[in-house]
Amino acid sequence: MENTVLRLILGDQLNECHSWFSHVDKSVVYVLMEVRSETDYVRHHVQKVVGFFGAMRLFAARLRSLGHRVHYITLDDPNNRQTLTENCRLLIEHYKAKRFEYQEPDEYRVDEALRSLANSLPIETQCVSSEHFLSARDELKRLFSGKRTYLMERFYRAMREKWNVLMEADGHTPLTGRWNYDAENRKRLPAGVRGPKAPSFERDVSDLVALLEQSGVLTIGRIQPTCFDWPLTRSESLQLLEHFVQYRLPLFGDYQDAMSQFDALLFHSRLSFSLNTKLIHPMEVIQRAVAEWQAHPERIPFSSLEGFVRQVIGWREYVRGVYWAEMPRYRALNFFEHTAPLPEWYWTGHTRMNCLCHAISQSLERAYAHHIQRLMITGNFALLLGVNPDEVDAWYLGIYQDAIEWVELPNTRGMSQFADGGIMGTKPYVSSANYIHRMSDYCSNCFYDFNQRYGPKACPFNALYWDFYNRHAARLRANPRIGMVYRLWDRMDKVEQQRILAHAQHLKEQVSHL
Repeated sequence: MENTVLRLILGDQLNECHSWFSHVDKSVVYVLMEVRSETDYVRHHVQKVVGFFGAMRLFAARLRSLGHRVHYITLDDPNNRQTLTENCRLLIEHYKAKRFEYQEPDEYRVDEALRSLANSLPIETQCVSSEHFLSARDELKRLFSGKRTYLMERFYRAMREKWNVLMEADGHTPLTGRWNYDAENRKRLPAGVRGPKAPSFERDVSDLVALLEQSGVLTIGRIQPTCFDWPLTRSESLQLLEHFVQYRLPLFGDYQDAMSQFDALLFHSRLSFSLNTKLIHPMEVIQRAVAEWQAHPERIPFSSLEGFVRQVIGWREYVRGVYWAEMPRYRALNFFEHTAPLPEWYWTGHTRMNCLCHAISQSLERAYAHHIQRLMITGNFALLLGVNPDEVDAWYLGIYQDAIEWVELPNTRGMSQFADGGIMGTKPYVSSANYIHRMSDYCSNCFYDFNQRYGPKACPFNALYWDFYNRHAARLRANPRIGMVYRLWDRMDKVEQQRILAHAQHLKEQVSHL
């Protein structure tokens, strides 16, 4: 067909509500592709690769059912050149396309590659909005112009006002008079409390698992091919959203920081994969949660609603803003100059520390862990140990179903590892075993004793916690949010200090055997 327009759809751009699809135009060919450049830039969880490929294939089928022309390149297609840009060149030539269009990518490396491709083509090109996010790429940077750090709370309030979410009629005053209920969102889970049964989306993905094996794609983690349980379509994602607002939202706020070895999900939504692939829109998620609260205010505490809204309109948009404000330099920041390797048991879960064993094993089994497990268990230990943030980034980017660099990198290198030196956070998020004991049931049947600082049964978090602050005193002592830590350390008996530091050194030397 003459005057063909080729439109590229990336694997995280599965938004059937995009204006591209508002009407059928037979001169437009939509292209989706499975390529090794995306499976191999980091070693991914097998469920993650299967999830993206499965969602892409179902999205392509959905577009065809709506009457659109779709060209889908499978991983084993003999004509697959295995990179986005080379396949685009091939298809532009194949269709004799007069125009090439693509949606704004969310990852810096893909954005650079497609911009370079567009600049090199002899035909018209256009980059359009993905029509997904609630803030522009540079909105956070403009808001904090001239500032060294980005205060999430200020950004969150600006987003609330911009979109009139949970605001009084004047558009400037928050409902209830309070912006933030974070203090109410840190309760320990009572014994025996479990989250409601989650909806099931089980499908057979044996063909995709076989495709990865036959193609030699190296993955991590485990999968049950005949009962893959991630939502891969818009309708399934909306079903998961409906389940969350009805059954999980009421207790989400209270226990969003709680951790349990008996319930991986608790009251979390598990919507991040659906959001990050754009199967659903953040505003429809927020509006549905608000509508449920308005219909049942006696059942859903406002603190739960606000805590959830803050994650979606605040934190999610915020980390994206930080990513685009600071890339590409952000991925190389290493404030503490940490160089230790990631312990090999991060890839197996084989450690006697119950909290880490559970969080890692769960991640390998499900490609999922909620934000406190990531921040205060796996991330906390890596920071205390002094692991090179490059290795931490690769682990987080690979192991989680929802991990795309724009959201993973600021959360890991910034929030979790403080490798950005405070661009995002006001202090490092580290803790001793006391916090883990307070917010989880992990310590109840652990080989180690959360009360002991040193000795063969002492929880490694304790000595490493004090060792971390001691070795980084020159960088952190002046931080007003950490003053109490150093006052406690300074008042400690010198002999006690030396025993703690000696044990920490022993732990670092024997980390593979913990």
